[in-house]
Amino acid sequence: MTTTQTTPRKPLKGIKVGQVVSGKRDKSRTVAVTFQIRTPKYGKFVRKQTKFQVHDPNNESSLGDTVEIAPCRPISKTKSYRLVRVVEKAPEQAH
Repeated sequence: MTTTQTTPRKPLKGIKVGQVVSGKRDKSRTVAVTFQIRTPKYGKFVRKQTKFQVHDPNNESSLGDTVEIAPCRPISKTKSYRLVRVVEKAPEQAH
């Protein structure tokens, strides 16, 4: 009789939430993460954004979706994040 023990998975570190701004490539997405920083001199908050190239192996996300991404090993020259889950789908636009 053998017993198999499953090791609990580590919690993901460095998770970011952003919006898909480009989904034209196969298995790749561009995700913009927006954040606010405080200027040191005046204390005013300024909005900034960073774009990440994300690996989406099942092509689950599309343009406008809100997604969760996590860092991973480098997949290509610019891709070192992967899609964790789609938080919210973008509303469908009627044409």
